[in-house]
Amino acid sequence: MGSATSEDHTDSSSVSWTDTVRFVRQLSHDLRNHLNAAELQAVYIGELAGDGELKAEIKRLRATIGRLSTTLQKLSADLGQIKSSFMPYRAADFVEHLRQKFTHDFPNESTVVDWHVQPGDATLNIDPQLLQQALLELFANAFQHERGQGPLVATAKIDNDRFVFALREPKARFELATEKWGREPLQKISQSHYGLGLNRVRVIVEAHGGELRAHYNPTESVLLTTITLPLSAEPS
Repeated sequence: MGSATSEDHTDSSSVSWTDTVRFVRQLSHDLRNHLNAAELQAVYIGELAGDGELKAEIKRLRATIGRLSTTLQKLSADLGQIKSSFMPYRAADFVEHLRQKFTHDFPNESTVVDWHVQPGDATLNIDPQLLQQALLELFANAFQHERGQGPLVATAKIDNDRFVFALREPKARFELATEKWGREPLQKISQSHYGLGLNRVRVIVEAHGGELRAHYNPTESVLLTTITLPLSAEPS
């Protein structure tokens, strides 16, 4: 009989990204169904409860269930396929609407962003809602991940017949590689954040025929993220 070896026999099989996405989305769907049932049950219990303190606790329980459901819904959306509806859209209008949405979504941070906008009269062919989601995700990342001292600088301009949006963010500490920026989902996971945002941004940008790039300047301690998009073809 052969003796046992000291080698580690680990399971090195890998799962494709497509299978991972399908699994997570199905799991999210199933959990949301259970949460919806729990929400209905909490509503029913709240109607039966006569005690004011008990009603308040049930209200807090429903709020917790709602937050969980929202988290799962966003997770499914981040993993979902891009369903775009393109239309001609003036670059200046898009940036203005982006600024308005940014102020609405980030009221406490709106004063720490310097905007430099020079889009001229150029026209883009975009899905404005999807593209807006992508750019807002960049701001959300900047505020969540070790932002340094000083303002963020958002620039929108036309350069060599391309629309260029750039976000400069101060980063006192930054140790990530940028060569595969947005191409390594699930690499940086923390509470309520699953490393999917940048991947979603890249997918949206590439669906628009654009490119997502990032570069960190250690001398200036600045992370520069750039999105480049083609302009709409001139009408014949």
